[in-house]
Amino acid sequence: MAAPLSSASTPAQAPVSFGERWPPKYSARTTRGKFAVTAISLDDYLPMRSSEVKNRTSTGDITSLRVITAVKTPYLPDGRFDLEAYDSLINMQIDGGSEGVIVGGTTGEGHLMSWDEHIMLIGHTVNCFGTKIKVVGNTGSNSTREAVHATEQGFAVGMHAALHINPYYGKTSIEGMISHFEAVLPMGRTIIYNVPSRTGQDIPPAVIEAISSFSNMAGVKECVGHERVKCYTDKGITIWSGNDDECHDSRWKYGATGVISVASNLIPGLMRKLMYEGENPVLNDKVVPLMKWLFCQPNPIALNTALAQLGVVRPVFRLPYVPLPLEKRVEFVRIVESVGRENFVGQKEARVLDDDDFVLISRY
Repeated sequence: MAAPLSSASTPAQAPVSFGERWPPKYSARTTRGKFAVTAISLDDYLPMRSSEVKNRTSTGDITSLRVITAVKTPYLPDGRFDLEAYDSLINMQIDGGSEGVIVGGTTGEGHLMSWDEHIMLIGHTVNCFGTKIKVVGNTGSNSTREAVHATEQGFAVGMHAALHINPYYGKTSIEGMISHFEAVLPMGRTIIYNVPSRTGQDIPPAVIEAISSFSNMAGVKECVGHERVKCYTDKGITIWSGNDDECHDSRWKYGATGVISVASNLIPGLMRKLMYEGENPVLNDKVVPLMKWLFCQPNPIALNTALAQLGVVRPVFRLPYVPLPLEKRVEFVRIVESVGRENFVGQKEARVLDDDDFVLISRY
């Protein structure tokens, strides 16, 4: 057994008085070959008290949002996140009038991310843009354990609300759905996402009504249609349309609060007009062809293709997604011309990309 180091073999240390601050405040100084060390006060780094974290976003802060963008996640050629392109896209959403973003949702390909990537991107978005736009982290899962853990982490890095889907593939009972949501609702403001075409199971009104008494229950992203929207709005439950092509009528004829949108990645300003400026069937008819095009194949295939053709993101796809075929890429350029290039994000002209322009990533 090695003998303990003697005092002679260790650097001399000044005694620490318990009356002093530790670590001490360091004064700024410049050392040859090193950056200046800024004066640091420990108080600057004390975390918020738990009550401050819990109460900094009210349910009303979320239910007042009219346009929430299910934002795309761009990639570098090696498959990693392209944070520069991502930040630019978020700024375009803010400039266009979007009030919130879903991070790592279906459109953002959260299902192709590790949980580390997922939580990092939520934290990055909050850190860079959290004072300008509400950040809703998709922390849902078909495993209640995973949903609970991811939601804890999401709120720990500062997200304003969580998005939760019902358990998919391994479907459960009505009682199981209620228990699943009851496990995550106490953690913070929550939007429930109902999209039976993806989960294989509808969230019926009985489930939403059973959990609507939770103070953190902000509302529902509903994809079933107008009648379901009206069913909830008649009961005072906040609803966002999950279908871009129905959102205008859902908002103005059936009482929806707004839309959680794919199209707003491309035309945030026009989506804001649709949600804020009263019934506008002329504008709605103008953009519906774009909305239909965006869902000609499963989302986010068309959106990824469109943003690449606008030069907003690199033409990189994480498999199993692949770009739309050439004829659809040509059709998009025509749609841009019809709607008006000035209404779309980015500054470059829309162009038709060749097959060889796209990079498909299977390992990242």
